[in-house]
Amino acid sequence: MKKISELMPEAYDFNGKLPLKQAIPLGLQHVMAMFVGNLTPLLIITGACGIGAGSEYASVQVALLQNAMIIAGIVTLIQLFAIGPIGGKVPIIMGTSSGFIGVFSSVTKIMGGGVLAYGALMGASIIGGLFETVLGAFIKPLRRFFPSVVTGTVVLSIGLSLISVGINSFGGGNSAKDFGSLENLFLAFVVLVVILFFKHWTKGYISSSAILIGIIVGYIVAFIMGLVLPHTAVSADGVEYTKSWVLNWNKVAEAKWIAIPKFMPIKPVFDLRAILPVLVMFVVTAVETVGDISGVMEGGMQREATDKELSGGVMCDGIGSTLAALFGVLPNTSFSQNVGLVAMTKVVNRIALASGAVFLILCGLIPKLGALISIMPQSVLGGAAVMMFSSIIVSGIQLITKESLNARRLSIVSVALGVGYGMGVSPAILSHTPQAVQLIFGESGIVPAAFVAIILNVILPKDE
Repeated sequence: MKKISELMPEAYDFNGKLPLKQAIPLGLQHVMAMFVGNLTPLLIITGACGIGAGSEYASVQVALLQNAMIIAGIVTLIQLFAIGPIGGKVPIIMGTSSGFIGVFSSVTKIMGGGVLAYGALMGASIIGGLFETVLGAFIKPLRRFFPSVVTGTVVLSIGLSLISVGINSFGGGNSAKDFGSLENLFLAFVVLVVILFFKHWTKGYISSSAILIGIIVGYIVAFIMGLVLPHTAVSADGVEYTKSWVLNWNKVAEAKWIAIPKFMPIKPVFDLRAILPVLVMFVVTAVETVGDISGVMEGGMQREATDKELSGGVMCDGIGSTLAALFGVLPNTSFSQNVGLVAMTKVVNRIALASGAVFLILCGLIPKLGALISIMPQSVLGGAAVMMFSSIIVSGIQLITKESLNARRLSIVSVALGVGYGMGVSPAILSHTPQAVQLIFGESGIVPAAFVAIILNVILPKDE
C-alpha cells in the first residue's frame, strides 16, 4: 500500500486517472495562484466605467465578479476536455485577461464611461472572441511563423513581465499603504521558505502540493500576527489605515451562501470605436496563448505543442471570451501564472486541473468560498508568485535553446527582448506615436517582443 505522501505517477500524465484525494489539493493550488488575478481586471474596468463599489451599480459589479469565477471554471473545463475542435486538451487554466486593461481603459475614456461604455466593451468582446476563434481554426498554416525561437521569446517575455507583478505582491501589493513593510516581507518570506522546504525536502504528493501548503501556512501566520500585532497604522499624511496583511473575516461573514449567475447583466452595445481596437488585441491574445501553450507543454510535458493543441487552445480562447462577454465578464484567456505552476511542479493531470476549475465554479455559486480566498493577503500570494513566475522564464529559455543558438536565433531573441520588450516596459518612448501604436505596444512588453520576433523570423535569411 502506497504512503499518503507518495504522488501517483498518473499526476504527471495528462490523461491519467488520479484519485480525487490527490487531485483536489493539486487543483486547489491552481485556484489560489490565479484567484486574485482573475478578478482584478474586472475591478479596474468597472471602476473606470463608474459602475464599481460605491456607485448605484455596485450590486451589478458583485454579479460580474461572481460570473467571472464561474466562466473561468467553465472555459477551463472546455480547454481541458474539448468540445469538438474547441479546446486544446492541454494543462492550461483559463481566466479573465489583464492584457485588455489598457485598450478597455482607453475606449472607456473615449466613450465617456458609464454602463453604455461597459456595454460597448462587451459587444466588442463578443465579436473579437468570434474573430479569434476563426483565427485559431487557421493556426496550422500560420504555425511556420511560430518556431521555438519565437514562442520561446514570447514565453520569456511573459515571465519577465510577471516578475514585477510577483515582487509587488511580495511586498503586500504596490497600492498598499504599508507596501514593503516588515510584516509583509516576513509573511512572504515564510511562505517562500515553506514552499522551498516542502518542494525539496519531501517527496511525491506532499512535494507537488508545496504551493498550497505554503499558502495555507501563510493564512495561519497572518491569523497569528493579527492576534499579537496592531491591525492599523498611520500614513505620512496622518490618515489611519488597515494593514494589507490583516485577514478581513467580515467579508466572509457578509458573503452569501448561494448565488445564481445572471445572463447579460449589462446589455452589449456594438460600437466601432470599441470594436476596432479590441479586434487588434484579440490577435495579440492569440499570440500570447500560443506562447502559453508552448510554455506549458515544454515546461510540464517536455515537448512542443502540436498544431491541433495550438488550434484548439486559441479557439477555446475565442469562444471563451465570447461566452464571458455574454455574462458581462472581460475576455478569458490562458493564465500565465498557472503555466509557471505547471512548469514548477510538472503536474499536468487533467483531473487535478479540472478539480480546480470545479472549485472556481463553486466559488461563483457559493460566494462564501470565493470570499475566503479573496481575503488572502497579497504578500502570501507573492511568496508563491516569485517562484512560479521565474519558472515561466526558465520554460522560455528551454524553448529558445531547443536548437543550437546560431547567429540568426541570437539576433531574433536579442532584438526582440532589447527593442521589443524594452519598448513595452518603457512606454514613454512611444509617447509621440499614434494612439493606436501606444495602445497595442505600450501596455506590455509581451506584445512588441512577439511582434519583433515574428518579423525578424520572417525577414532574416536562414543560416546555411
